[in-house]
This record gives sequence, structure tokens and C-alpha cells, in this order.
Amino acid sequence: MPANRINQPPSSKHGEYKKPRKRSVSGAILTFAVVVIAIVFLMSVFLRISDISVKGNEHYTDEEIIKAIDIEQGDNLFFFDRFAAISRVFAKLPYVEEVSLERQLPNKVIITVQECKALAYIAVGDENWTIDRSCKVLGKATDDELGALIRVEGLDPGTLLIGERLTSADGSGEIIDFISDVLYQIQARNLAEHILSLDFSDPLGASMQYGTRFTVIIGGKSEVNHKFAMLESVLEQLKEGDGGVINVSDGSTAHFIPQ
Repeated sequence: MPANRINQPPSSKHGEYKKPRKRSVSGAILTFAVVVIAIVFLMSVFLRISDISVKGNEHYTDEEIIKAIDIEQGDNLFFFDRFAAISRVFAKLPYVEEVSLERQLPNKVIITVQECKALAYIAVGDENWTIDRSCKVLGKATDDELGALIRVEGLDPGTLLIGERLTSADGSGEIIDFISDVLYQIQARNLAEHILSLDFSDPLGASMQYGTRFTVIIGGKSEVNHKFAMLESVLEQLKEGDGGVINVSDGSTAHFIPQ
């Protein structure tokens, strides 16, 4: 019988068996590093910002927005820190309420902002300071602005810091929340052009001057949304020549007292 053959690894021409070579670990690391460096280099060369556009701004110019974000043509799009840029905007431009940055390859940045709107003002000594619906302090009011803003009375304010929320001298946040709730309803219901002033001297009996015809008694801080809904219902039923006091303070029934 023929002898059994035993499978043997192939031999070299010299009759010696050579094991397959293992790839060098250091060589693989070096190759990977070269690829990463090449990618970073290409990004740094080809992803340079050359187009910056700004949308939604009214109070600030495009240049002011771009400067606050601290971005300019030639900056690298890949390495640009959007979160840090947004933080800089809020710190420098108090009228900015929201901001977003969109990167569009290969070289464009779109900045979209939503600005606060000065809705009311509060007098502090000889100065008038504007606030938005959330009671954020926006800055000193100009004479031209005052005619279109609501005067807030009856509040002893704390230190005013531009870009920060209004505070009260006694540190109470409840009255500020109350003012904010009322301002929100005014803006949401498009009543701002009719409101001349708000008086919070008595937190339980806050009132509002609606044009020259009506004084509205709001009462306390509860059910503000419902009180404004009742106010609108009463206004729809009154005639053009009517005037007097509209009392919605109990939160359940509106009363009109003609004068």
C-alpha cells in the first residue's frame, strides 16, 4: 500500500518554511496618523468661511451680530465652536432672545436670530428703562420709544442689569412673575397699542389703563390668562362711546361700571 502522505506547509525554494509576516503595529498606527493629518489639513484648507448671512435681526445690524459672535471670513468652518459663539451673543446683545447657527458646506454660515421686543418701561429716578414681556432689562429708553411703550408703576426695582431679568428691591420674585404674566398676555393678545400703563402698587389690586376710556382692575396674580379672556369678551360687547371701569379681579365674573 502506498505510504500515507502527511500535509505539510509549502516550502521555499531553499527548502525552508516561512511563516506569514504580521503587520507591524507601529506601522498601522503611523498610517492612521498620516490619514488623520491629511484629513485635518484638507478641512483646514478647503472649509474656510467665505459667506456669512444673518436673518431675523431688526434692532441690530448684520455687522453687530457677526461681531458679537466673533466670526469672520477666513475662519475654519470645521473648528468653529457654535455653542461658545451663541453664549457670546447673549452676553453682548440683550435684545437677542434666540440665535442659531447653521453650517452649510463647503464655506457658508447662516445666523438666524429672534430679537426681544421692548414692550414696557420702568422709571428709576430720571431714567426710563425698557423691559420685554419676560421682564428682561434691555436698556435705557429713548424719548422716541416712550410713546409706544407701557409704563409700569408701583414697583421698587432692585439693581438693573442689562440683559438680566428685572428684580425688586425686597428680593421678591412673585411681583416680577406677576408683571411678566400680564405683559405676556398683553403681547400675545395684541393689546399693547391700547395699554398706557400698569399699576402694581397693590399686588392684590393691580390695575391697567386701557386707552383713555377704561380702567381695568386685574386684582391679584391668579388666573391672569382667564382674566384677560374675560376682558376681551367685555370689550367686544361695549359700544364705541362707552367708558368706565372693567373689573375682572375675582377671576370668574367681569363687571363693567360705566362712568
